[in-house]
Amino acid sequence: MNKLVLIILCVLLPPLGVFFAKGAGKDLLINIILTLLFWIPGMVHALWVTTR
Repeated sequence: MNKLVLIILCVLLPPLGVFFAKGAGKDLLINIILTLLFWIPGMVHALWVTTR
């Protein structure tokens, strides 16, 4: 998937961006928890996971 599309997904729907970048796994679970607790940490985590 295109990096730009992944970054846009990370801003709008962080768990979906992580899922498309890494699949279902530890990173997705961490991102879902962060997004449910607070939106901004989930978004930052998603951006970090997809760009590393």
